[in-house]
Amino acid sequence: MTEVVAKTITYCNVCSFPPEYCEFGASFKRCKEWLEGANTELYNLLYGEDGKVNTTSTLLSEKEEKISKDLAKMQLKEEAKQERELQKKLSSKVTIKRIERNKRKHIISIVGLEVFEIDMKKLAKTFASKFATGASVGKTADKKEEILVQGDVSDEAKVYIEKLLEEKGLHDITVEQIDEKKKKPKPTVPGAK
Repeated sequence: MTEVVAKTITYCNVCSFPPEYCEFGASFKRCKEWLEGANTELYNLLYGEDGKVNTTSTLLSEKEEKISKDLAKMQLKEEAKQERELQKKLSSKVTIKRIERNKRKHIISIVGLEVFEIDMKKLAKTFASKFATGASVGKTADKKEEILVQGDVSDEAKVYIEKLLEEKGLHDITVEQIDEKKKKPKPTVPGAK
């Protein structure tokens, strides 16, 4: 009997389709660039020297044109969306606010991490175990998620967040520390109106 050998299939690192089907995805341009660098033999087989897809489709030329126009529009929208998300990430900042509760007790509030696709609940658990304090996720007045950590651990939290952002490849994000003190009530002067 002959031995059956399994066929190995290459998958695109950009859209996760096999490269033969990348043209139907929203990020065809980036998929094509990835394939050219990763597997030049398959790239030449699929796209040849002239850069045109070798199609064996039996669609009418009118339908092919309509599909290619729709795909081009979809790819432009996807690229514009990715560019907007990148600009939003680069323009945002993380704020660590140290809030005084009593004379010696503090809470830190961390705001601005939801933009970077970081799971806030997992991060709050990590802070609770790492700093041996209580930590929770809440909402601010403007409906943004914030992490509240008991204790004055703002410096350690800043170092941890900067390291976390660098692991995600976001080097230009500013992590700002703010020290917010509790306002003392003004003493009333007897005899003053």
